[in-house]
Amino acid sequence: MTAPVVPILPETIALAAEILSGGGLVAIPTETVYGLAADASNPEAVARIYEAKGRPRFNPLIAHVASWEMAEAEAVFSDAARTCARAFWPGPLTLVLPAAPGGQVSDLARAGLDTLAIRWPAHLAARSLITAFGRPLVAPSANLSGHVSPTRAEHVAADLGERIDLILDGGPCEVGMESTILGFIGETPVLLRPGGVPTPLLEVTLGRPIRSHEDPNAINAPGQLKSHYAPKARLRLNADAPEDGEGFLAFGPSVAGGLNLSPSGDLVEAASKLFAMLRALDARFPRIAVAPIPETGLGEAINDRLRRAAYREAG
Repeated sequence: MTAPVVPILPETIALAAEILSGGGLVAIPTETVYGLAADASNPEAVARIYEAKGRPRFNPLIAHVASWEMAEAEAVFSDAARTCARAFWPGPLTLVLPAAPGGQVSDLARAGLDTLAIRWPAHLAARSLITAFGRPLVAPSANLSGHVSPTRAEHVAADLGERIDLILDGGPCEVGMESTILGFIGETPVLLRPGGVPTPLLEVTLGRPIRSHEDPNAINAPGQLKSHYAPKARLRLNADAPEDGEGFLAFGPSVAGGLNLSPSGDLVEAASKLFAMLRALDARFPRIAVAPIPETGLGEAINDRLRRAAYREAG
């Protein structure tokens, strides 16, 4: 049975909270991408997320909260972490912090780690649902693991429609790019995944540089697998034009055709369109050529997703 797709209304928020209370799975809109929500405190519900997505069990999930009280009951905030949270929450920033003693988020959701990835989303429907539910929700992207992340309800239905219980349709995601993930070694900030909050803004807020994640084999935050966000098509990056048989994902002024992330070169627009356009090209072409994207601002996150989408294991 395919999950019903319903609009955001008080009665559908209540229905979603009821499904979640029973251990069910609900796809929800956020400002970043659509998330597949489950009760963070219920290991069986969390296991259903892993099963539905085909997600590796060592890849931790992000706990979503809707208040300071909820956040501080789940994680231990350093001064630096609190500074970032106050500057960018609610919003597309995830912090990886020590799990608080007595927190409700299950060990399975944390992938056995003593840290917790935590975020307070800005999307009103997501916050309303968490508030109605009364405790944290884990909500990784609502797609099959490794597939292109969903930015519309129809993307969720195409990937997971027969594996989940309900899809809340909030229209296109405003940011269209997963959250930035920031961890700390003491008070030293470490970028674990670029995303919706550009690194330079975080550095200005903290008044110090942010270190890069140094161990590519360590999985201590979501979105760190080498092959991730991958379409079926093979990607060729930094291409000026498509070759025969390739779709083309353009950026900036282009005469090469294809789909254009932003004809004006706006990285915010490009981030919001990235996954939808990858999906559209993936449905039509076995190979996709991608134009160069600047590494500045949100371009850092866009290029991170593209490199992971293009990665193929040797052999």
